[in-house]
Amino acid sequence: MRELIIAFGLFLFIEGILYAIFPSKMKNMIIRLKEVTDNQLRTGGLVFAMIGFFIIWYLKR
Repeated sequence: MRELIIAFGLFLFIEGILYAIFPSKMKNMIIRLKEVTDNQLRTGGLVFAMIGFFIIWYLKR
């Protein structure tokens, strides 16, 4: 459970730093995200989830 909380904190830290350093680029990214279809977004999310899972699995074994 502790590792999950650390991972969530790291996610929030990275997200916050990106918005603090590159606010205009993050706004542009959000605007461009509207152009992405649901299937493209779903596929990208699954790919990143699998990559994250395999990184965690590799580090924990």
